[in-house]
Amino acid sequence: MKQNIIARVAQLAKANLNALPDSAEDPQKMLDQMVRDYSENIREAEAAVATTIGNLRMAEDDYARAVNDATTWGNKAIAASRKADEFRSAGNSADADKSDALARVALGRQITAESTAKAQEPSLAAQNQVVDQLETGWTRCGANSAS
Repeated sequence: MKQNIIARVAQLAKANLNALPDSAEDPQKMLDQMVRDYSENIREAEAAVATTIGNLRMAEDDYARAVNDATTWGNKAIAASRKADEFRSAGNSADADKSDALARVALGRQITAESTAKAQEPSLAAQNQVVDQLETGWTRCGANSAS
């Protein structure tokens, strides 16, 4: 009889231990948590994509500025050179020399701006590729329609 009672208590304890995880793991709560986690992951991914696109836009602006600066300084160099030619034609070599010096400075700045733009091209191309991949992946997974 004593053994029978011990067996029953053991069986009851075993049943209670097996039921414990079932009661702790409420499927609705687990599903709600999974949805919250998924939504948070989507928000984080959206923020990362937005930051990457913002960085790309800033890099594109920097590149456009460098290209524009190169064009502007090139035009200034041409104008200074033409002015030097006018001064020389008029027999004013002192002012022609000053204009030539200004043209050289403008050419130097044009070369610097062109070098800056050229140096930015690989990074800009890589950033464009990353953004294209992010947008393609984002569209493919359908995540953008979930937000």
